[in-house]
Amino acid sequence: MTTGITQLQLRTSSGNRLAFTPTDVIVAGYTGRDTAAVAHHVDELAAIGVPRPDSIPAFYDVAADTVTTDASIEVDGPSTSGEVEPVLIYANQRYYLTVGSDHTDRVLETQSIRLSKAACPKPIAATVIDLGTDPSIAHWDDITVCSRVNGELYQRGTLASMLPLGELLSKWGKHARDESALVLFGGTMPLVDGTFRYGRHWQMSLEVPGHAPIEFTYNVTVRSS
Repeated sequence: MTTGITQLQLRTSSGNRLAFTPTDVIVAGYTGRDTAAVAHHVDELAAIGVPRPDSIPAFYDVAADTVTTDASIEVDGPSTSGEVEPVLIYANQRYYLTVGSDHTDRVLETQSIRLSKAACPKPIAATVIDLGTDPSIAHWDDITVCSRVNGELYQRGTLASMLPLGELLSKWGKHARDESALVLFGGTMPLVDGTFRYGRHWQMSLEVPGHAPIEFTYNVTVRSS
């Protein structure tokens, strides 16, 4: 567990305020429902030097203060890229859904996935959808996520091929406690052309039937040495 030092200021899609300080931030990986396809993907990544995960799905804890709603983030090198992901939040004894970016250092990823996840801030939208006390009420298969880099389509698809976040939470193997505040990144989908891109301007969106789309953008700046 990590202890956050930054309070997130969010709002629900109905206009209510949500303020909380994360106690746990978990980035899930290899969250596809088709286990054979996931295993094949692990083999593909291993062939290009990405270490195999310890488990499928895999769970990587990162520092709680890496989550941000800022419109700009700083990274340490030029080879980083975003990934659109559904994000499940547990705070004040309720569940919320939003969209985020698992921004990752692709050079570090060939050495350690855990270090690559921890190396970059994790931007999320400031708007969330209130799921109440049961995250399973969301119709996951009908939810669409999309990402663009420098204005060009990077990822797009429904969550039908991914584990529902409620099920993923159970596989994590820990229980949300009344006093805890969890941010769970639920995994991503394939790139439209299968190639990482390292642009400066990123756009993320999540569309849930019956709700206005949740969208956010952020810019990336490389720290000067």
